[in-house]
Parts: sequence; structure tokens; C-alpha cells
Amino acid sequence: MLPPPTPQWALLDLGAVGEALNDFTVLPCQARPTPNSVSRWFDISTTRITSLLTSHAPSKCQCPRSKSWWSPRLSSLRREYHKFARISRLDPSSLNLSNVKSSRRTYFTAIGLAKKAHWSDFLSSATPHSLWTAKRFAFGRPPQRFPDLPGASDPAEAAETLLHDFFPPKPPPPPLLRIAHYEDYTPLTSEEISRALSKSSNTSTPGPDHIPYSVLKSVHRLKPSLLPSLLDPLLAHGFHPPSLKKALGIVLDKPGKPSYNSHSSFRVILLLRTLSKILDTVVASPLSAQATICSLINPLQCGSLPGRSTADAALILQHNVESFHRLRYKVSTLFLDVKGGFDNVECPSLLSLLRRKGVSPYLVQWVGSSLRNRTCRLRFQESPRLFAPVSVGVPQGSPISPVLFVIYISSLHLEIPRLLIISYVDDFAVTVASPSNRTNVRLLQKSFSALKREASPINISFSVPKTKLIHWRTARSNEPPCSLPVQLEDQLFFPLTRLKWVGFIFTPSFEQRSHFSRRYALANAALAMIRRLSPPGMGLPPYLCLSLARSLLAPILLYGSAVWNPPPSVMRPMSFFWHRVCRWITNCFSTTNTTCLHREACLPLQPALIRHQRHLAGLRLICSPPEINPVTVRLPKSVPTLSPHSAPLRARGKITSQPYLFFNRDWRSALDKAKNPRY
Repeated sequence: MLPPPTPQWALLDLGAVGEALNDFTVLPCQARPTPNSVSRWFDISTTRITSLLTSHAPSKCQCPRSKSWWSPRLSSLRREYHKFARISRLDPSSLNLSNVKSSRRTYFTAIGLAKKAHWSDFLSSATPHSLWTAKRFAFGRPPQRFPDLPGASDPAEAAETLLHDFFPPKPPPPPLLRIAHYEDYTPLTSEEISRALSKSSNTSTPGPDHIPYSVLKSVHRLKPSLLPSLLDPLLAHGFHPPSLKKALGIVLDKPGKPSYNSHSSFRVILLLRTLSKILDTVVASPLSAQATICSLINPLQCGSLPGRSTADAALILQHNVESFHRLRYKVSTLFLDVKGGFDNVECPSLLSLLRRKGVSPYLVQWVGSSLRNRTCRLRFQESPRLFAPVSVGVPQGSPISPVLFVIYISSLHLEIPRLLIISYVDDFAVTVASPSNRTNVRLLQKSFSALKREASPINISFSVPKTKLIHWRTARSNEPPCSLPVQLEDQLFFPLTRLKWVGFIFTPSFEQRSHFSRRYALANAALAMIRRLSPPGMGLPPYLCLSLARSLLAPILLYGSAVWNPPPSVMRPMSFFWHRVCRWITNCFSTTNTTCLHREACLPLQPALIRHQRHLAGLRLICSPPEINPVTVRLPKSVPTLSPHSAPLRARGKITSQPYLFFNRDWRSALDKAKNPRY
């Protein structure tokens, strides 16, 4: 069955929409509303807005057999080929068979030439907006696998089984019988909507409403008062309407699985309505601020919060391990992964925690309303188009879900002497220090038991098979590597000589060669895939190849360079790789001088690029308040940060008086000598 027609939002007539929005007003909500009346008012208002937008956008019918490279000439060749094929079946003479072979050869040759010509035209006329579409075509798309689940004979039974496995049934929360107007509520402004829309991407896949961010950005630009008047009553009454709780669940298979007859071989990506994501982004800002003030978020939680990143988690881990090593301690770390993650958040426990810590009542009420009575429709091959109720903790596609999750698991950061627990969302690193590794193993086992006891009341568990262990050592240590395992739930985990955590590859002595060798291999594979987009003399124009190098290849190659410095043994092949990227952009000869090559490609040399990233990382840490970034707290007191307990005022003023980037943006010009001393 073909999908229904969808609007072509790229061809939306903004002039006609602007004229229609001038006469459009959102009907006021009732003075004493009930949940049903607010839901009915919101559905009527959104239906009116959606009808207004779709009436000014042409529709298109998606056909799985339509090809953009097809032409009338191919249609005539196909008719000619089928005509000769019918004649040869009636009279299989040698002349007719030769005509069939000739027409078939001509037909399929024309198809190949049409595909090549269309691909060349598409690449030559590509824009920055269609660049990533070309990259997706070049990388290819693996075939989708149908969920072959035991006991499911048709797609409807498969969808029901997947919903039961991915979202296990939970006790339903009490129904919301009445809502009230909260006095501590601050009215929603158009500036808050603008900030929420500025954080969104126009290429984000829309949910059940099929309205992308770009359309709502245009609507907000044409009439800034429309979206605040639509969303403000929801926050004022702490209510989330049922129409915003519908989600599309895209079922994707996990690559490399031996079989696909279990739900563990698949994952679900939830797509929410665009208005719901805008409202969640607006609420996430005050909730994060109040969570920081009310000590709802542990300082060692480095994920899902503004001003923190994976580099901060890696820096804290390395800093504390080396600090323990200076005290002649043996250090060991156990890496744990929370099982289920967002789906295991219990709404009553989360709301009780928010109320106990003093979060605004309207935020607590809105969070409780948004987490109850959600529905989802799974999408895979021949899946039924019906929404079914699901019992989900916090939805994965919501911008506010990471904040709620880190608040929910903040109690897992235990405070024990010589024990450090660092987390990045649901990835935990438990570090212990003692005079011997054998004592470390016992401490890690006790710490795991304590974490299990702390996590049991809030329905959180750890995925024990994913546990990893490492015994740290100094680079100059002459002792043999420790091989003592740790036993968790009758399973032995031996120490690893190399493991990956938050994107960084760690070794027992913090040797950076393994990490950057892996980054170099990944960048080489990415370049081999995108080189087909621009073969010599054809394909993408050079400025789009430059955009791919800056936005795709450089982040892959230089991930972690803000924390670690590539060793010389890896720096040399990385520099050669960067020269190859410049030659791909400029189509220059292999004997071209590298200095001229980089100037022509508008790309800095590899050492300059790494130094620039390290400068940015240093400035970010220095200019971050210690209350936000846990790495800034660990800086020496002689470093002039924004903390009043760090450097004296005269030294701190040298940093605050400088702009964020006090060196020139143009890498070709010489850098001005910094006025402040180096620390």
C-alpha cells in the first residue's frame, strides 16, 4: 500500500502564508480549564495551523518505482525491447532473437548512461544543503531486515511483540483529573521560542505531524506571537496534551548480529512531533538551571548538560588516576553501563525527587503530565499504522529526556574515600586506589554491590556482560602488568590492555598511539567513501569538498586532540593524510609543494589545526565557571579562571578582558603576541 501524499515544504508559498497569518489568531483557553478542554483547545488550534500551512504547499505522492533519472527516451526503448521480446516468443527465429539482443543491449546501456549523467549533474549542481544527501548516497544504505520473531506470523503480531519487549508494561500512573494555574510560572516569550528554534536542525526528521523545523521557523519569523500563544497555556497549567505524546518508532537492525530473531538485534528510534520537541527544549533550560541550584545533578556527571563534554570526562579520569599515582597508590577502574537507560525511569520516583529538592511546582506538574499515557506506532516493512499505548520512562527523542535521566541517577554517585565515580549519561567509571591491586579488586566488588543496592529502589540495573576492567600503571613502571580479575554476579572480568570509553581509547599507561591510530584508520575509510563524490575533473565543486573536509574528515581525525597530543609516530601519517585531502580538494599533482597546496585548499596544516583546537579547549576551561565544568575546579590556583577562589583579581582580569578568540581567525596571518602571560 502506497503512503499518503505528503506536502512539499520546500515549495511552501511563504508570501501567502504570511498574509494568512496576519488574520490568524489563536482562540483563548478557558478560564477554569480541565484536561479534556485543554486537549480539545490545543488540537483545534494545531489543526487550524496545519491546515493553513498544507493549503499553501503542493503535495506529492511517493511511488517506490519512481526514478529521478528516467526519461522519455528510456520509455521508448523499453517499449521497443518488449515489442521484440513478444515477437520472438511467437516466432523464435534467428532474426527476431538478434533483434531482442540488440534492443536489450541498447536499452540497458541507455539506463547506465542515464544514471551516470544524472549522478554527474546532481554532483555538479550540489549545494551545501544537498551535500549530505550526496554523502548518504555515496556511503550507501544497508538492506533493512524484517523482524523474524518467534511466534509472530504477520507484521501486526511482530509489532505487538516488539512493543511488549521494548516497552515492558508498568503500573499505570494515576490519571490527571484536574489542572490548576501556577503562580510561580513566568510567561513564555517569543525570545525563548527563538532560542529553542536556533538549537534545532532543519534536517531533523519530523514525527507524526510531518512538519519540519524549517516550516515552524518561517512561521515564527512571520508571526512571532503565534507559537508563544499556543504553548504558553500548556506551561501555565503544567499540562502536556495527548496529541504531543504520539511518536513514531523507527525499527532499525543492529549491524553484525548473527541472527535477527530477537528484539535485542534491533533498536527503536522515536520521532516526536516538532511542536513537542520545541516545548521540551523550552522547558529544558529552566529545569537544568533549577537542577544545578537544587543540587539535583552531580558535579561528576559530564553528559547531557551545557558546558560539559566527553573530553571533560576523559580529563577528569586521567587527572585523578595520575594524582593517585603520585601518592604511590595502585589505581583500578571498572566501567559499567546502565541497562535499559531511559526506559527504566519511574515517573513517581522522579516526581518525588523533584518535589523534595524544591523544583518549581509547574515544572514538576508538566514533567508528570508529559511522561504518562504515551502512545507509539512502530514503522518497519508492512507494519500496521496504529498507535498503541506504551509504558516508557522518558522518551529517547525528547530534548528534555537526558536532563531528567541524569537527575534520576544522581544518587548513584557514592561518596566513599579513595573512590571516584564519573559518569557520562548512562556510562559509569568507578575508580578506586589502594596500596595494592588485590585490594583494588575487593574495593571494586564492594563498590559494585553498593551501587546495586543504591540503584535497586529506583529500578535501575547494570548490564553486567558489558563491564570492563583496567588496572592503571605509569609509563615508567617496570612491574609486570596486573592480571587480577574482578568477579561480578558469578562472572569473571579480566583486565584489558585497551578499551574504549566515551569515544576515547584508553591503555593502562594512557598511551595515545592506540587512540590516534584508530582515528587515522576511521578517517582513511571515510575519505575512501567520499572520494567517489569528486573524481578528477568531475563531481562536487571544490568548495563543497572543502566543506566535507572541515565538517566530516577533520572531526573524525582530530577527535581527542583537545585532550591528548598525537605522538610523532602517528603525527607523520596523519599529516600525509591531510596532504591527500588537500590534493583531493584541489586536484593538484602529488609533487605540489605542501605549503602552496594548503594555501590553495584553504586548509591549515595539521599541527596548526591541532594547536588551534587545544587553544580553544584551554580557553573553554578557563572561561567556564567552576559550578558548571568539573574540570575547571581541578585547575591549579595559579591559573586565572572566573572562580573567585582561584587566581588574584589582577591576573583574572587579563582573561576576562580578552575576547573568546583573542587570536586571528585567518590562519594565513601571523598570530599577535598574547598580552597575558602563559600559565
